[in-house]
Amino acid sequence: MSIETAPHRIDIDLLSDIKLFGAADISACFSCGNCTAICPMSTNDGAFPRRMIRYGQVGMKDALLSSKELWTCYHCGLCSESCPQQADPGGYMAAARRYAIASYDRTRLSRTLYTRPVFASVFTVALAFLFATIMFSGHGPQSKSSLALFTFIPDQIIHWTGIVVMILATLASVSGIVMMVGGIAGSEGVHLSTLFRGRAAIGKSLRAMWVGLGVESLGQRRYRQDCAGDQEVEPWYRRRWLIHASTMWGFLGLFAATLLDYALALLGIKKTGTLVPIWYPVRLLGTVSGLLMVFGLSMLILNRIRQANQGAKASQQSDWMLLILLWIIGISGFLLELGIYLPDAPGWGYWVFLFHVSVSMELILLTPFMKFAHVIYRPVALFFLALAANTSEVSSK
Repeated sequence: MSIETAPHRIDIDLLSDIKLFGAADISACFSCGNCTAICPMSTNDGAFPRRMIRYGQVGMKDALLSSKELWTCYHCGLCSESCPQQADPGGYMAAARRYAIASYDRTRLSRTLYTRPVFASVFTVALAFLFATIMFSGHGPQSKSSLALFTFIPDQIIHWTGIVVMILATLASVSGIVMMVGGIAGSEGVHLSTLFRGRAAIGKSLRAMWVGLGVESLGQRRYRQDCAGDQEVEPWYRRRWLIHASTMWGFLGLFAATLLDYALALLGIKKTGTLVPIWYPVRLLGTVSGLLMVFGLSMLILNRIRQANQGAKASQQSDWMLLILLWIIGISGFLLELGIYLPDAPGWGYWVFLFHVSVSMELILLTPFMKFAHVIYRPVALFFLALAANTSEVSSK
C-alpha cells in the first residue's frame, strides 16, 4: 500500500501522542492487510483502516486529521480480533478520533480531559457544582402543595444560563468544524465556494447532506447493514446498532421536547412547568424518548461491565463519563416526572431538579470537548464521504 505522494509535514511525536489517548502499540502493525480484509467498512481501494494506521506510524498528522474515513469506523472490533500482531487497530482508530477531537479544540480543554483522567473527574464534579450554585443562588420557596419547580429555580435563571452555555458550546463546535472542514476539503480537492454554485452542484451537495446526515447519521444504514457482523444471533434488544440508535434517538427526542416546550412558552400557549396529562404531545414525546435513551444507555453500560464486545473491552474514562452523565439526566428526569404526578409534592423533587438541570447544562457545555463531539464531527465526515461517492458515480458514467 502506498501513501499519497503530496508533501506532508511530518510529526515524529504523532504516534506517541496518540497513545496518550488510549491507543495500543500500533507500531507492531506491519500492514499485513487482515484488518482491511475483514473490515465491513473497507472499500475497493484496500486502504481502510491501514491508511489511518500508516498515517500515525510515519507522523502524517495533517493527513490523519483531514481524513474523512477516520470517522466511518464504529469500533465493531473485528479488525482487533483478527490482528496477528495484536496491534488493536480498532482501539487505535478510537484513540485517533479522540486525538482529532482534541486537535480541533483550540482551548486544549479536550486534550486535558482525555489525557488527565483524575483532573477530568475533579473538573466534571466541580463544573456540575458550579452550575448548581448558579441555579441555587436565585432560588425561591419550595411549595408543598405541588412540585413548583420553576418557583424553586426561576425559569429566567435557567433560560439565561442556558443561553450562555449554548453560545459557548456553539462557538467551540463551529471552531472545530471549520478546522475539520478546511482540512478535509483541502485533502479532497473540494472548493467550498463551489459546493452550492449552480443547480448541479447544489443537487449533489444536497444529496450528500441527505445521505450523510439523514441516511447514515440518523438512519445508521452502514451500522445496521455493514457493521452487523454476528449481531443477528443476538436477541433484538442486545444488537449494537439498536442500542446505539435508542440512545441517539432518545437524546434527540428529549432535546426536541425541550425546545418545543420552550417554544410553546414563548408563544404563550403553555407556561413552562405547567402540569399536563402524560398523553400531552410534548410530554409524551419526552417520556418515550427518555425511555429509549435510558434503555440504550443501560445496555451500553451493561455491555461495558460485561465486556461484551471488543469496543466495550477498550472503554476509556471518557466513554464512562459520557454514559454516566447521560444516564443521570435520563434517570433524574423520570424521578422528576414521578414527583410531579404524586399527590403531594415530595421535598426531594426540588433537589433532583437542581441536580438534573446542572448536569444537563454541563453536558451541553462539554459536548465539543468529549466523546459526545462525535455527533458534531461524524456527520461532517459522512457528508464528504457521500460527496466523494457522488462524484465517483458521475465520473464513471
